[in-house]
Amino acid sequence: MLTELRIQNFAIIEDLTLELGSGLVTFSGETGAGKSILIDAVETLLGVRADLSLIRAGDERASVEGTFRIPDVTRELIHAILQREELLDDGDYVQIAREFRREGRNVVRINGRPSTLALVRELGELLIDLHGQSEHLSLLRVPAHRVLLDRYAGVERELAAYQKTYGQLQGLRRELASLREAEADAARRIELLSFQVQEIEAAKLQPEEEASLRDERTRLANAESLAANATLALAALDESGDESPAANDRMGAAVDALSGLARVDASQAGLHKRAQGLLDEMADVARDLRSYLEQIEFNPKRLEEVEERLALLQGLKRKYGEDIPAILEFGQRARKDLENISNAEERLAALQHGEGELLAQLAQDAQALSAKRHAAAAELSKGIEVELDDLKMEAARFGVDFRTTPDAAGLAIAGQRFAFDAHGHETIEFLVAPNPGEGLKPLVKIASGGETARLMLAMKNVLARADHTPTLIFDEIDQGIGGRVGSVVGEKLWRLARAHQVLCVTHLPQLAAYGDQHFKVEKVVSEGRTQTQAVRLKEEARIHELANMFGEVSEGTLQSARELMDAVRTTTNA
Repeated sequence: MLTELRIQNFAIIEDLTLELGSGLVTFSGETGAGKSILIDAVETLLGVRADLSLIRAGDERASVEGTFRIPDVTRELIHAILQREELLDDGDYVQIAREFRREGRNVVRINGRPSTLALVRELGELLIDLHGQSEHLSLLRVPAHRVLLDRYAGVERELAAYQKTYGQLQGLRRELASLREAEADAARRIELLSFQVQEIEAAKLQPEEEASLRDERTRLANAESLAANATLALAALDESGDESPAANDRMGAAVDALSGLARVDASQAGLHKRAQGLLDEMADVARDLRSYLEQIEFNPKRLEEVEERLALLQGLKRKYGEDIPAILEFGQRARKDLENISNAEERLAALQHGEGELLAQLAQDAQALSAKRHAAAAELSKGIEVELDDLKMEAARFGVDFRTTPDAAGLAIAGQRFAFDAHGHETIEFLVAPNPGEGLKPLVKIASGGETARLMLAMKNVLARADHTPTLIFDEIDQGIGGRVGSVVGEKLWRLARAHQVLCVTHLPQLAAYGDQHFKVEKVVSEGRTQTQAVRLKEEARIHELANMFGEVSEGTLQSARELMDAVRTTTNA
């Protein structure tokens, strides 16, 4: 609900802050005092086009701020919107602020952070129904009619069953569409996939072979150089010349000399041991070199084979993946796709059969949902007409229109096929005939004014348990009615306010007396400038204002005001 409203430099309001409570809040005041300005300010806050002429004379900007307590019934939805936009702060409240300037610039903030008018409008639809501008009145949005009727009818179980089947059907139809699209391209796909699978499988790839082949290619390409270097190293280690003995021989002589040294000087035994180790290591190196020389291939044919294999791998990598594991994975996917296409006709037939079964089940679910909606619509219409009768609109009629659209691919119901969506096979719209002799017309096309406001009040009362909008604002609801009907309207507003916060601008004392809060809106002159202020009235001040609303303040009107308040207390405490 709206807990605080602050208005600055707006029309003749300089700076006004209203702290609003729950229940029914009434606003009264002389004509021209600025009551309608409060409505204009709320509309501006909720995103209607800013009227620059409403900026207070002599100022360059105007602003409106509202603080809303988030109701439990829409908390999850509002939190989801705020989290989506990274604007969620206090989980219990949301603050909306709008400033507009003469040069045309608008500044919108939600919870103190910059935002957009589009988001303000989205949130506003969940926070306030404002009668006066149709875009803020949920009853004047046709999609809202189904939601309200469903809540009134209590079709949660039937709707859930329908939507479960609907979801299954949509999933199946997506698969069908994919298969049919693939079927049209199947021949080309089969040819391509078959070639890809055959090419990859024919290569008989091994995950680690590329690195091994590259090493082998290096050895084969450099066989002559490798052999020459290995031969030189072996000769230096193990072959004696006329002038230069082999390294092994010279190291052997050193070991023998150190052996003799160690026999005489035991402290040098370690030196002898180290030399012996070197001699043994040199012998091992010579042995390994002989083995390596025996393995070196002078094989141009094998080199050619390795080059061809590496070229094949490179070609496969260009087509199917960056390395051999990726190529193998591509091949597995291609084989699976090939199998799926090969089995497509069988799968297509199974899906078509399943589609028929789901359509039949969905038709049953739709009829169960429709039956409950129709029964609730009749009850709703009667209830609203009773309310209208109380409001002295005895001849007014209300109805709910259920429209269907033929569709050859739709749901088979009563020998016909109808289009359908996630909510059923019928479009739901509220209809009214406000005056005698008129036919029922769409609610969204009725004229605005006091009569419409009373119609909305009647509907709101009947739909109170189904309507989750926390704050309702009524303007002009008492237009064209007298005190007796005003008392009826006041009581109905008060009862409606047990489930919602209701703000009402009125000129009737019989209506104003029902307010849980009563504000007097008046113009005052300060320092030569006119401005609007709103004062919450306490008991005696309220009696005085009600007396003034009856006519001039006198003992008679004061007594009438007291009697009115007593009557209201009796009614509301009953």
